[in-house]
Amino acid sequence: MIGGTRVSSVVSPRRQMVGPMPQVKKESLWTRMKKSWVSYAFVAPFMILFLVFTVVPVLLSIILSFTYFNMLEWPKWMGWSNYIRLFLGDKVFLIAVKNTLLFAVITGPVSYLMCFLFAWLINELQPKVRAFLTLLFYAPSISGNVYVIWQMLFSGDTYGYINAQLLNLGIIDRPIQWLVDPTWMMPIVIVVSLWMSLGTTFLVFIAGLQGISASLYEAGAIDGIKNRWQELWYLTIPAMRNYLMFGAIMSITSSFAAAGQIQALTGPTPTDWATWTVMQHLLDYGNTRYEMGYASAISVFLFVVMVGSQKLVQRALSRVGN
Repeated sequence: MIGGTRVSSVVSPRRQMVGPMPQVKKESLWTRMKKSWVSYAFVAPFMILFLVFTVVPVLLSIILSFTYFNMLEWPKWMGWSNYIRLFLGDKVFLIAVKNTLLFAVITGPVSYLMCFLFAWLINELQPKVRAFLTLLFYAPSISGNVYVIWQMLFSGDTYGYINAQLLNLGIIDRPIQWLVDPTWMMPIVIVVSLWMSLGTTFLVFIAGLQGISASLYEAGAIDGIKNRWQELWYLTIPAMRNYLMFGAIMSITSSFAAAGQIQALTGPTPTDWATWTVMQHLLDYGNTRYEMGYASAISVFLFVVMVGSQKLVQRALSRVGN
């Protein structure tokens, strides 16, 4: 109350007048590239090689998959004929798809888990022991044609080590044709592939585990991590997510692209196509029959399947450790 007059508000709050934000002009891509030309210069050699030897061949393969091309004549446009023949007229390809899926579904995840499990266990050992075991597990994957020792083990005559032992024990009365009988061919191929699977993925996991700071585990113990399984799930695996993704890509690629080892064990034309894979089918039409258009259609199919599998694995790994 001032001088008999009631004042509703003595002091009004001071309002800060804010004008419209000035619009920042976006720089063009070419302008940003000129400012960072040194960085682009360092990346250029890799990008050129990547475009020439990866992107361009993939695009050419997609284009050739719609043509008939025998390496001698100019490609003839065929439309969807190669793909129609692939899925509706090629029974051997369908057998190859079934074998490849069976092989990949077993060897891919099992090999991936084996690599991570052995890497995790070996990482806990002393440095010298860890180095020795790392070399021991990694050796089969870098020993070239060392898998031929399995041909001696599973030889179909009495000189084969397994047949000889089974005959001596009286378990069988005649040699088993391990690498000819369709009943045994795929299981043996899977076992040999798993034996040789501790390669690059295994080393990558070892490197990833070595790169995790000890302070992360100390902080986890303070926050309530009580045992090694919680430590693995909430600390180790999230810290290795990028390594796990790389390992998944390598496992998927090796599983779907299996050909050389399988053909060396069971021959170029396995009995009843029991171990025939999509990659072998591709190499047969590309390198032997020179039907490059049809081979390109097979490669496009394999490429799509592999990319789709990698996307599914990427989505699954994004939820690990959450």
